[in-house]
Amino acid sequence: MNRLPYVQEYRDRHGRLRRYFRRPGSRRIPLPGRPGSQEFMTAYNTAQAGYVVREIRTAGKSHSAPGSLSAAIAAYYTDNSFTGELATETQKARRTILERFRNEHGNKPIALIERVHIAKILGEKTPAASLNWLTAIRGLMQFVVKVGMRKDDPTAGIERAKPPKTEGHHSWTEDEIAQYEAKHPIGSVPRLAMTLVLYTALRRSDIVTLGPQHVRNGIITVRPQKTRRTTGKTLQIPVHPALAEILARTPTQHLTFLTTEVGEPFRPPGLSSKFRVWCDEAGLPHCSAHGLRKAQCRRLAEAGCSVHEIAAISGHNTLSEIRRYTEAVEQARLAKAAMARLRREPISNESV
Repeated sequence: MNRLPYVQEYRDRHGRLRRYFRRPGSRRIPLPGRPGSQEFMTAYNTAQAGYVVREIRTAGKSHSAPGSLSAAIAAYYTDNSFTGELATETQKARRTILERFRNEHGNKPIALIERVHIAKILGEKTPAASLNWLTAIRGLMQFVVKVGMRKDDPTAGIERAKPPKTEGHHSWTEDEIAQYEAKHPIGSVPRLAMTLVLYTALRRSDIVTLGPQHVRNGIITVRPQKTRRTTGKTLQIPVHPALAEILARTPTQHLTFLTTEVGEPFRPPGLSSKFRVWCDEAGLPHCSAHGLRKAQCRRLAEAGCSVHEIAAISGHNTLSEIRRYTEAVEQARLAKAAMARLRREPISNESV
C-alpha cells in the first residue's frame, strides 16, 4: 500500500490496525477512517497544517516581546479564525505575507501601528499584491481587536485596490485540448491529470486527493477543500464516459489517482509545477491546470446548462464568475442568430 508521509501504523490490544500522523519531535495524531477516505484525508491535511503552525509558533516564542507585532502574529496562528475558518491553502498564502511583515516590523508594538503605516505599505505594492496583503493583515488586526491587544483596526475603512480587469487564467480551446491529448497518450500520468481536471472541474487541492475510493456507482463524491470550512457542501459529480475510459485504461494501485514518479501523492504546488512541464511539452506554454477548469465551465455553458447546473459541477460558492461564461456563450449565440436572420431578410432601400 502506498504510504502518505509521516503516517504510521500499529495494532491495538484488540489486534485492530490503527493509523496516526507523527513528524519527528511531535505527538501522535490519530487518523480515523480508511486511508484515502474523506475522513482520513481531512484529518491528515489538518495534522500537516497544524504541524507547520506549531513550528512557526515555537519559533516566534523565542523572539516575540509581549505586545509586539511578532507576538500578535504568533497568537493569531493558534486562533480558530485562522486554523479553523481558513482552508489549508489559504493559511499557507497568508502565512507567507504575515511572516514577511513580521520579519520587517516584528519588534514594533502592535498598538502603535497606525492606518498611515498600512496605507504607506499598500502604496508600494501592485494592485494585485496589495489586495492579498490587505486581506491577510486585516484578518490579523481583527483578531488583535478581538483579544484586546488593541482597541481599533487600523485597516478599517481602507478600500481594497481594484486590480485591472483581465481574463485571468487562459481557458483552453478545443484545439488546445486536442493538441495536449496528441502529445500525452492514454495511459500516461499527464493525460490522466488533464482528463481528471477537465471532466470534474475540481481545483488542484481536490484533484491531488482524488482516488478510487471516491467513485461509487459512476459518481464521484468529494467535499472541496476550499469550502470545507465555510459551506461544507459535498459535490456528487457523474463520471463522464471519456473520464471513465481513461480511468479504466490507466491502472492505479494507490490511494490517489495521481502519484509522483516515486509513487507518492502529489501536493497542490507540485501538481501545478508538473502540469506546467506537461503543457510546455505539448507546446502550450500559455495553458494551465486552472484553465481546464474554466474550459469545462465553458463547455457546460455551451451545452445550455444554467449557472446553477454549472456550479453543481464546479463547486463555485458564488455565481458571478460562472455568469461570465454563460453570458459570453449567450452573446455568441445571439450574434450568430442575428446574422443568420440578416442573411435571410435582405435590407430594402427604403429602410436605409
